[in-house]
Amino acid sequence: MSRARLILAILAALLFLATLARYFGDARWRERTADLRSALTSARRPPRVARFETAELEGLPEPVQRYFRAVLRPGQPMLLGAHIRQVGQFRMGEDKDSWRPFRADQVILAGPPGFDWDARIQAAPGLQVYVHDAYCRGEGRLEASMLGLWRLAHLRGTPEAAEGELLRYLAEGAWMPTALLPSQGVRWEPLGTDSARATLTDGAVRVSLDFTFDAVGLITTILAPARPRTVKGGTRPTAWEGRFSDWQERNGVLLPLASEVAWLLPEGRWPYFRGRTVEIRFETAP
Repeated sequence: MSRARLILAILAALLFLATLARYFGDARWRERTADLRSALTSARRPPRVARFETAELEGLPEPVQRYFRAVLRPGQPMLLGAHIRQVGQFRMGEDKDSWRPFRADQVILAGPPGFDWDARIQAAPGLQVYVHDAYCRGEGRLEASMLGLWRLAHLRGTPEAAEGELLRYLAEGAWMPTALLPSQGVRWEPLGTDSARATLTDGAVRVSLDFTFDAVGLITTILAPARPRTVKGGTRPTAWEGRFSDWQERNGVLLPLASEVAWLLPEGRWPYFRGRTVEIRFETAP
């Protein structure tokens, strides 16, 4: 065999092995995703309230009342779940040029609170990082894997993981606003003329998040003063901020199509997520 043919044979074998790895990695990841989402749905309870009525807003801070009146209609069925597709960019490192494209499929469920963000981040040509960011049955989960085969990160079962993921669930109520109502377990207290604090308790996990609203009532930012952030194998309480924009109506609900998330570090604001919702479907109470 000539040298050229040998090189071609080696390249063909490597391509075959890479294709095989992607196939098995993807299949393995899909199986884990199915198991996680099965656990989410099996924990569901019947909704406490089937319809949104403005009487539920009595006693809430004024900016919170404006928000619900802006995004919901009286008599609207409660949203039991949301299925979201997102695209955007995710920051993979400290460098300003480390943004990488991603696509994600997310499920959010209410009663009890839970979600799974299943993403593919394009780390390099032909190399994808698979990510699960989830809250299920009172447990927070963060898993990252190269091609669905080689583990890059794994955080699960700690109080910090549960707190961090329940905070994310509360923030993403912007895409499923009935989950932020008092009948769904959220307590609101005023902070100012355009802001309020939401507190949610799920079993032993209790979190609070500060919401800021514009003049119409739409959410502009959310802030957690001390969300657990993974740092060198551990966690460190760090201020965490989300920004929402481009509000449009989808399936009778007003929601933001654009979002950005950042850590507020001592050296400055560090955005790491910029996403756009390209599709959303709701499951509603009968």
